[in-house]
Amino acid sequence: MRAKKALGQNFLIDDAVISRIIEEGVPKENIPLVEIGPGPGALTRKLVLKENELWAIELDQEKVELLNREFHADTLHILHMDALKLNVRDLWGDNKGWLVGNLPYYITNPLLMHFLDQGDRLKGMTVMVQKEVADRIGAGPGSRAYGILSIAVQLAADVTPLFDVPPTAFWPQPKVTSTVLKLEMRPYPGFNTDKDVFFRIVRAAFAQRRKTIINTLSGGLGITKEQTKEILERAGIDPGLRAEDIGILDYQKITLIWLSKAK
Repeated sequence: MRAKKALGQNFLIDDAVISRIIEEGVPKENIPLVEIGPGPGALTRKLVLKENELWAIELDQEKVELLNREFHADTLHILHMDALKLNVRDLWGDNKGWLVGNLPYYITNPLLMHFLDQGDRLKGMTVMVQKEVADRIGAGPGSRAYGILSIAVQLAADVTPLFDVPPTAFWPQPKVTSTVLKLEMRPYPGFNTDKDVFFRIVRAAFAQRRKTIINTLSGGLGITKEQTKEILERAGIDPGLRAEDIGILDYQKITLIWLSKAK
């Protein structure tokens, strides 16, 4: 068994951690499961015991061969593919399933965004990420860790940090601590605007974090400061605040005003 640095492979080998993931992070109900990046299958061996229909998505051909030698098709569907190209609807149709995975650090954000976009086919996700990323995901307005990732995840799901995982739980050992997060999908209370426009405004706001919101929105949306000030004042937002000080529903207010002016 080789860990390939290019694929960001750090294999979870601690049985106690694996058992906690199953016990605290995976629903007891019999719903479809998909595991992202099973590697040599340490977590997979416990997941198949649940008798849920289970898919394992693995990019590394060598690990796919290992899994195929150990598991049978009636207990596990092994797919050799890039998880960023997976549409969970292709696995379980119009049902809703649950995603489990130790996400490679180097593509954590793209993977999270990819599956958040498929939230209508997921009941939730239990993912292990770098602790720093977990802190960003759970951060609220006023925190330096709060940003686009925080907003994207919290808009789609309730976030529960389950526990931290030390480097010694992996082989080879990473240089950082990890955190297991449980994300339960749900509509964000009170959110009712166009998501694409909403995220255009959020990205503009966070493009230059050190600048005030009036400056970042003006530059990012291509409008004058006077126009930006008018939008912010109508939304009840201080133009001197920074992007990290503004909550989701306040960004929605900006979006709704922006959309009304565009008509």
